[in-house]
Amino acid sequence: MLVAFVMGFSSGLPLLLTLTVLQAWMKEEGVDLALIGAVTLVGLPYTLKFLWAPLLDRFTLPFLGRRRGWLLVIQLSLMAAIAGLGQTSPPHYPVLAAGAAFLVTFFSASQDIVIDAYRREDLPDKELGLGSSLYINGYRIGMLLASGGGLILADRIAFSWVYLIMAGCLIPGVAATLLAPEPTHSAGSPVSLREAVVDPLVEYFRRRGALWILAFILLYKLGDSMASAITIPFYLDIGFTKTQIGAVVKLFGFWATVGGALIGGLMMVRFDIYRSLWLFGILQAASTAGFALLARIGDSLALLSGVIAFENLSSGMGTAAFAAFMASITHKRFTATQYALLSSLMGVPRVMASAPSGVLAKHMGWEAFFIFCTLIAIPGLLLLLKFTPENRQRG
Repeated sequence: MLVAFVMGFSSGLPLLLTLTVLQAWMKEEGVDLALIGAVTLVGLPYTLKFLWAPLLDRFTLPFLGRRRGWLLVIQLSLMAAIAGLGQTSPPHYPVLAAGAAFLVTFFSASQDIVIDAYRREDLPDKELGLGSSLYINGYRIGMLLASGGGLILADRIAFSWVYLIMAGCLIPGVAATLLAPEPTHSAGSPVSLREAVVDPLVEYFRRRGALWILAFILLYKLGDSMASAITIPFYLDIGFTKTQIGAVVKLFGFWATVGGALIGGLMMVRFDIYRSLWLFGILQAASTAGFALLARIGDSLALLSGVIAFENLSSGMGTAAFAAFMASITHKRFTATQYALLSSLMGVPRVMASAPSGVLAKHMGWEAFFIFCTLIAIPGLLLLLKFTPENRQRG
């Protein structure tokens, strides 16, 4: 569990170094706003990581085993890329800075592939829930250190030193890689590149209910994603100040999400993943309805605090169960490839739901919009009926 937490921290830390921190650096240096926006495209490897995941399933380096060998090489490369990004000059050589940022996201996405595979192969199914929750909490703390800590440091020291310090913060992840055991591979590994690329898809789609599982992944957090995509304009629209939003929504909400993921992980040790998905999914939908209540009552700070606490707790629990579910359905022979594909698919609703949310809220009004987001969660819950213990045994 400690390894899951530390590896989560290592996964979360690089993400915002190429977004929040890099954007602040470029803005401070007077880089054109259009170019700053274009640089966000360096994040594409996070979406496309399934393209090279088969290579990490197929090939094994001659040291530390299939997972830890790749992880050590990728982590050291990631540290070098982060430090190198800090040595670039965005105003004078923006293309070079963007190239360095792309290397950071590429190695960061590659690290995510191997860490997800390691967690699936190292933990038994009954411990995947708690392991996933600790990974998620480590991920969020890594993001907080990179964005909040990085910006605070940048007010006091040069950005080059900020990136060097952040590269050094990945040392605990390297230590975990060296000290942790290599997972056993009872299922073996692919013996050819074709097998690594094609067989994960063939194995998955031969399963009973494969398409239902994909539909469930797309729909389970759809309502939650739609509601959260446009909450900042909502808070401002009903009268909350930016200070109130920052204090309650961002700081208090962050720790509520961390607490929710931990509580969800502990509950999944007692309950199986299937029952946890039901319970946490219902809580997610109910928490979305809380925004509709807030829209009706208005700028009540006490109600805002309650809604944020409930929403972030339930969202944290739902995310932990969702991650554990996706890990549990991967075949250990192709863990890296299948999990990379499923996690990329999981991000589709978040992106697709963000686009129409503003139009819907504008035409429906805030209260009706959040009621709609609550109702849109129901199809994802109903799909869980396809995964009852009886159906799984027949499959």
